[in-house]
Amino acid sequence: MTDESPTVFIIDDDPSALRGLSRLIQAAGMSVMTYESARDFLDQARHDGHGCIVLDVKMPGLSGLDLQAEMIKAGNSLPIIFVSGHSDVPVAAMAMKKGAVDFLTKPVDRDHLLKAIAESLEKDRGNRKAFAAQAQVRIRFAALSPREYEVMTFVIAGMLNKQIAYELGITEDTVKVHRGRVMKKMRADSLAELVRLAELVSIKPAESNDL
Repeated sequence: MTDESPTVFIIDDDPSALRGLSRLIQAAGMSVMTYESARDFLDQARHDGHGCIVLDVKMPGLSGLDLQAEMIKAGNSLPIIFVSGHSDVPVAAMAMKKGAVDFLTKPVDRDHLLKAIAESLEKDRGNRKAFAAQAQVRIRFAALSPREYEVMTFVIAGMLNKQIAYELGITEDTVKVHRGRVMKKMRADSLAELVRLAELVSIKPAESNDL
């Protein structure tokens, strides 16, 4: 699945709503997959392509909010648009707080839905680019030797070469060699860039034994 062919997943226990939403979205030129329950959706293979979800709030078994929580727990970042037969402000607020793109009331307005889908697909596109960038950075960090990685954690803590040498019990010249290799492997032109890359994949700086 490519960015040019997104899939909209519709999850609703009401067959008529499922058909109506499906026809509307397909008429706009998008691929659609439908599910009559949140469990049916979860039981399918994980979708790694471009897309978003149009999700009913109240369903037997797992509710829409339950599915949202399950997806967050599983690290599934597909954007969600909630639809509901009732205007429930507390539920809408909870859904939006947890990252939903929009909360629409049935019968869904066509233009509002398509606008929400467009926003969701743009959000998904950004998420996918960010995840791809993180994956590339993790590959670079994985190429560091154990000692290089250790030196790197002190470097991003802002420590000088002589301080790192003292912490690790090695010579300052050795630190310089490792530091140079780290910068080369990470393709970082500056300390600020190295720190940014570490933050991107949640690598924490080392702490000095003197602190």
